[in-house]
Amino acid sequence: MFTGIIHHQGRFKGYRRGKQEIAVEVPPSLSAVEIGESISVNGACLSLIRKERDTFFFDLSQETLQKTTLGSFRPGERLNLELPLTLSSPLSGHLITGHVDAQGKVTKISQREKGKRVTVNYPPELRPYFIPKGSVALNGISLTIADLSPSSIEVELIPVTLEKSNLSNLKRGDSVNIECDMIGKYVYNWISKENP
Repeated sequence: MFTGIIHHQGRFKGYRRGKQEIAVEVPPSLSAVEIGESISVNGACLSLIRKERDTFFFDLSQETLQKTTLGSFRPGERLNLELPLTLSSPLSGHLITGHVDAQGKVTKISQREKGKRVTVNYPPELRPYFIPKGSVALNGISLTIADLSPSSIEVELIPVTLEKSNLSNLKRGDSVNIECDMIGKYVYNWISKENP
């Protein structure tokens, strides 16, 4: 479980064994992470399988490659990294599982006096899980939906988010990992089953 508040960034170093494994350069602040522990990498929960100095290695399943952007990184690309939530962690964002629902496409970026406003198209099957002013995670970052249409969401990126995450590098046409609000998914599922 994660909060979507990013405190660490890494860099993509490459794929191994085809694309069955990913290598990520990590900062010294993550040196205590043990083999088998989970880390959110651009919003996808991955288990650490190996460490070599400043590089962490993670397995990539076919599901992860199909649902996320983790199979299309460019050399040196900045990655958002988040350690799992603990019982003593403040919940500054919202509850995020690291199980990406789909990829979205950035269609517009508007510069603001402070920050940016980003429009992201999403697959139609995600629509039931979005509400105005609700929560969404993009590349593992907890954000509020500022505006909602039948095919896109808009989010505001404040200066601290741009400084501490890779969303500052977004360009029109880029893909992002989308995780819908977990509580919204449970509620929708429960109501759908009660009222088929």
